[in-house]
Amino acid sequence: MFSSEKIKALSREAGFDICGVAAIDAFPELAALDDWLASGYAGEMRYLERTAVRRRDVRKVMPSARSVISLGTLYNTNRPYSIEITDPERAKISRYAWGEDYHNVIKGRMDTLLARLRDAIDVDFEARSYVDTGPVQERVYAQYAGLGWIGKNTCLINPEQGSWFFLSEIITDLVLAPDAPQTDQCGTCTLCLDACPTDALRSPWVLDATRCLSYLTIELRGHIDESLRGDLENHVYGCDICQEVCPYNAAPLYSSDTAWQSRPEFDDVSLEQLWERSDDELGPQLDNSAMSRSGLVGFRRNVAVSLGNQGPKVDASTFDTPSLSKDDSRSHPVVKDHVQWAKRRLSS
Repeated sequence: MFSSEKIKALSREAGFDICGVAAIDAFPELAALDDWLASGYAGEMRYLERTAVRRRDVRKVMPSARSVISLGTLYNTNRPYSIEITDPERAKISRYAWGEDYHNVIKGRMDTLLARLRDAIDVDFEARSYVDTGPVQERVYAQYAGLGWIGKNTCLINPEQGSWFFLSEIITDLVLAPDAPQTDQCGTCTLCLDACPTDALRSPWVLDATRCLSYLTIELRGHIDESLRGDLENHVYGCDICQEVCPYNAAPLYSSDTAWQSRPEFDDVSLEQLWERSDDELGPQLDNSAMSRSGLVGFRRNVAVSLGNQGPKVDASTFDTPSLSKDDSRSHPVVKDHVQWAKRRLSS
């Protein structure tokens, strides 16, 4: 049996911060997906239902699977502008999207790790790697691999390092000694539930994604319900509130990794600046980051709503961009609907 400690050493060399091994088993948390989907909490994320069978058991993804190597990458940098900036006219962007697109960066590091594993192990083995893209309930395996526990805010929390981690995993047919799973350490704390502005955390460990600001600003493709638009405040992409209030993030670790440092085009940027950028400028900026997930139309919609939430500090004429082509994202019907809402809100 290949040493798990050797795997962890190789993972650190490849750029990962924490690593653990979980066995393949029918963990009870995996089956909870069915009840969550039946409650309608997935919203428009229909891919979760289409892949539910595989998400319940990674052996449906790779029949020979025997172990999961779970990996965590710290992305929190010493530039927490979403906390430092109290000016509501500045755009709030979730920490994980400040730097480069993590999918590409971490996939490259996983390829490096796999190559080093193959060099170190004398036998051939099958492996598949995923970075937030495959039909894998990564938090469950990370918990059983000892990386942390699933908190009441549904994020994985490491007792020493908090929750600002990208999770990724390698599914393999190697038989590896599993690590001891982490147990819940949230106790009676409900700070994350109390802080959620839309009551998306319906109860401990239960997230109604259709009310979550991250879902509304990223996954939702159409119109944001008017009853929730005011709660966006100035969040243009994602939300970190339930993690910011977590006691385990009170004294966070910071990453010096250049990949996660805040890019100047989105660092301390005003909502008006974002709105005024042309598609030719804004489109490539989004494409080169994790924010490509929302798309140009979705991002414009979010900025329009955020501007509408600013009250007398913003004039409705901000939206009067002259001579837009029909292909401009600001001319899209979804964006225009939210602009009209914002104008009415500013006028009142």
